[in-house]
Amino acid sequence: MKTVKNLSIAKPVILTKLLEDDRLVVVDSHTTVRFYDKDTFKLTSGFKVNIVHQRYQTSVVAYSNNGRFFATLSADCKESRLYNAETKKAIARVTRHQGEVSCVGVDPSSRYMFSCGDDGKTFAVDTKSGKLVFTLPHHADTINDVAFSKNGNWIATGGYDRKILLFNLVTMSAKEKLKAHSAPIMKLKFFGKNKLISVDKNSNAIIWNVYSSKILERLQGIHDDVIQIVTAEDDKFLFMGTKLGYVLLYDLVTYEQLSEKYIKITSPIVSMYYDEKSHHLIIGTEDGFLMYYNIYENREKLKTYLMNKDMDAIEEEVKKNPVLRYTDIYDMVSHLWENALKKAKLFFQAGQKEKALLVLKSFQDIPSKNRIIQKLVKDYADYDKFVNLAKQDKLALAYSLANQHPVYKESKIYQQLELRWRKVLHQALKYALQPKGLDKAKELLAPYRGVSEKTMLIQDVLTKGEIYKRFKNALGKKDFRTASELVKQHGFLREFPEYESMMRYADNLYMKADKLIYDGENVEAMKVLRVLGNFTDFHEEVRELSKSIDAKQKFYDAIEEDNYAIAYNMMTVNEDLEETAAGQKLLDEWNKDLDIANSFAARGDVHGVKETLEKYFNVSSKYAAIGTVFAWCYINQLENAMREKRPRHEVEQGIKNYILNFGVDDQIEMFVELFKIKYPDSKLDIENLKKGSLSMWRPMMIVDSILEE
Repeated sequence: MKTVKNLSIAKPVILTKLLEDDRLVVVDSHTTVRFYDKDTFKLTSGFKVNIVHQRYQTSVVAYSNNGRFFATLSADCKESRLYNAETKKAIARVTRHQGEVSCVGVDPSSRYMFSCGDDGKTFAVDTKSGKLVFTLPHHADTINDVAFSKNGNWIATGGYDRKILLFNLVTMSAKEKLKAHSAPIMKLKFFGKNKLISVDKNSNAIIWNVYSSKILERLQGIHDDVIQIVTAEDDKFLFMGTKLGYVLLYDLVTYEQLSEKYIKITSPIVSMYYDEKSHHLIIGTEDGFLMYYNIYENREKLKTYLMNKDMDAIEEEVKKNPVLRYTDIYDMVSHLWENALKKAKLFFQAGQKEKALLVLKSFQDIPSKNRIIQKLVKDYADYDKFVNLAKQDKLALAYSLANQHPVYKESKIYQQLELRWRKVLHQALKYALQPKGLDKAKELLAPYRGVSEKTMLIQDVLTKGEIYKRFKNALGKKDFRTASELVKQHGFLREFPEYESMMRYADNLYMKADKLIYDGENVEAMKVLRVLGNFTDFHEEVRELSKSIDAKQKFYDAIEEDNYAIAYNMMTVNEDLEETAAGQKLLDEWNKDLDIANSFAARGDVHGVKETLEKYFNVSSKYAAIGTVFAWCYINQLENAMREKRPRHEVEQGIKNYILNFGVDDQIEMFVELFKIKYPDSKLDIENLKKGSLSMWRPMMIVDSILEE
């Protein structure tokens, strides 16, 4: 692969990211921030933070999607810092880690900065106020990476304890830990719909389903330390940048490794980003270069080769750049190959080998295609023999030869054999159902006695005629459930035209239901699905579609009835509802109110928080999120009280009240440490206090002041 553009930054490029306003932000190891026009590659602006990062395998800097906030570790890694990127002023410093800070991140909504440390703790800081809001569940050791889902609902942390912790930022609740790695987890990346990739120190990569917590795949072919991972083309491709300067390429649909050396650079790859619009893979290297690659490099060459019918040249380009295999041009090549193959088979069947090879000539220099061509030549060497056996009614030998050369089964003569077989089978069944017709049935089926794949069917027809009668009667009464069960138990029924008619009807029902769902006609769709549910082969599809329709209908009914509690609760268990227009509207309203409530909480204003969030007090799925806001509000009340030098017993009472409501969390522990410095005579022992928990908190527990007796 050749670079589209190569820019020298002089220092290791530790962050590359495209912001919402289309500016490309680039940060080097000395925390010099540069902004580039992504199309012209020209430097437009920048600023210096002057923090030198000696290590940067983890995310030691982060930029918010909206470009307003910038997070970084201090040079000594003792604290993390949050800056307003527009004013260049510090908003917050997190100094509470016991040990060094390991990585930082800013969520997609730009609401929180997350500071992760060697102590296994993750602190969430409100980007507007700069105050600590909450903490995530702890790891037992250093956290190496933090990642966010695209919709901002999920955050994942992974570390040296070999576990992945998942936390839902909408419900403010933790999900079960993901455990399968045998080495420290180094990188995490959300992609697709509820999927997560994790890579450990031993270069093992696992694809997870976030909802089910199940492993979907273990990626093969990683032989180097993975430093950066990025997805591309709507999560169709996965690129992995390594310590030795390789870029590995995977197909995220099949999980196949497409190239173990897609790109080779002479320096470790320390940052990566993919621009969906320009198709540029942007790589930052440890030796200080910013490198642009077009993942569809040489796509135009394919057009020229296709016009010249130079299929060999096309395959050579695809070998160099496997991504080209996914282009519309290569689809045309595949279509040409399939058509040529189809025509060639007809020529082979007609005994015109020369014409067949002439049709395939354009593909003969392609090794993979040439192997297929040579096999066709070899297979069709016995085709005349197969035709003669079929014409002489030596059916056992003809079928045996077709099994040896499956390509014969595509021929017209084989299809005629099968059509004849079905007619004979059907006629034999009619005789078998007559009181004295069994001998006639056996006589009709005698030529097929030596055909191994027909033996069991013949036996069934001769002995299970009553089953067929029941099957036919069930169809006549439109009792598709009974008919489907009979087919499931007695496979020979699939050989009869009645079964084919039944399945055509089922397929039409499925397509009709699918169209009705697409058109929003859910009631009519459910009527169709109730009929389709009688077909055994469609049980799973009907179950999934019915479940989806039912959920959406209940969701829309709840909104229509102004029952937002049910609507919000349903969105919590079914994220697909968020993608609807109504769901997005509800989510936007909640996020807007949450931002307002957080601004009140930062001042310790309980009344403001209560007034803003009161309409959600009957939404059970929001209790943890609402409780988190009030907990933060009360912490700020306590801090205000201590700053105002309120009497010790009042602050102590506030601490007791807080712990009674929310339990002992990182925020109250940190406050108590400061409290005991401020009030050294205090005998308060939080271990002996009665403790509540956030999970048990309810809106009825709200008080105007946490200091109240």
